[in-house]
Amino acid sequence: MKNRLRDLRAQRKWTQAELASHLAVSRQTVNSLERGKYHPSLPLAFRIAEIFGTRIEEVFDPPAS
Repeated sequence: MKNRLRDLRAQRKWTQAELASHLAVSRQTVNSLERGKYHPSLPLAFRIAEIFGTRIEEVFDPPAS
Protein backbone atom coordinates (compact mmCIF):
# COMPACT_ATOMS: atom_id res chain seq x y z
CA MET A 1 0.00 0.00 0.00
CA LYS A 2 1.43 3.36 -0.99
CA ASN A 3 1.66 6.00 1.67
CA ARG A 4 3.10 9.42 2.50
CA LEU A 5 4.61 8.33 5.80
CA ARG A 6 8.23 9.02 4.83
CA ASP A 7 7.33 12.54 3.59
CA LEU A 8 5.30 13.33 6.69
CA ARG A 9 8.10 12.08 8.93
CA ALA A 10 10.69 14.12 7.00
CA GLN A 11 8.59 17.29 7.38
CA ARG A 12 8.90 16.88 11.14
CA LYS A 13 12.61 16.01 10.82
CA TRP A 14 11.99 12.80 12.74
CA THR A 15 14.07 9.66 12.37
CA GLN A 16 12.33 6.34 11.94
CA ALA A 17 13.22 5.58 15.56
CA GLU A 18 11.58 8.81 16.77
CA LEU A 19 8.38 8.07 14.86
CA ALA A 20 8.45 4.50 16.16
CA SER A 21 8.66 5.84 19.70
CA HIS A 22 5.62 8.09 19.14
CA LEU A 23 3.69 5.12 17.75
CA ALA A 24 4.94 2.56 20.32
CA VAL A 25 6.20 0.26 17.55
CA SER A 26 9.67 -0.81 16.43
CA ARG A 27 11.83 1.11 13.99
CA GLN A 28 11.62 -1.94 11.72
CA THR A 29 7.82 -1.58 11.65
CA VAL A 30 8.14 2.06 10.57
CA ASN A 31 10.63 1.03 7.88
CA SER A 32 8.27 -1.69 6.61
CA LEU A 33 5.34 0.74 6.60
CA GLU A 34 7.30 3.33 4.62
CA ARG A 35 8.38 0.73 2.07
CA GLY A 36 4.81 -0.57 1.69
CA LYS A 37 5.84 -4.03 2.94
CA TYR A 38 3.51 -3.91 5.95
CA HIS A 39 -0.09 -2.78 6.15
CA PRO A 40 -0.97 -1.17 9.48
CA SER A 41 -3.83 -2.30 11.64
CA LEU A 42 -6.73 0.12 11.76
CA PRO A 43 -5.82 1.34 15.27
CA LEU A 44 -2.22 1.97 14.15
CA ALA A 45 -3.40 3.79 11.03
CA PHE A 46 -5.58 6.03 13.21
CA ARG A 47 -2.61 6.74 15.54
CA ILE A 48 -0.43 7.66 12.58
CA ALA A 49 -3.06 10.04 11.23
CA GLU A 50 -3.58 11.57 14.67
CA ILE A 51 0.15 12.15 15.22
CA PHE A 52 0.40 14.00 11.91
CA GLY A 53 -2.89 15.86 12.40
CA THR A 54 -4.43 14.47 9.25
CA ARG A 55 -6.93 11.89 8.02
CA ILE A 56 -6.01 8.29 7.24
CA GLU A 57 -6.89 8.88 3.59
CA GLU A 58 -4.25 11.60 3.43
CA VAL A 59 -1.56 9.21 4.68
CA PHE A 60 -2.44 5.95 2.94
CA ASP A 61 -3.54 5.33 -0.65
CA PRO A 62 -6.04 2.48 -0.74
CA PRO A 63 -5.15 -0.36 -3.13
CA ALA A 64 -6.78 -0.22 -6.54
CA SER A 65 -9.97 -2.25 -6.82
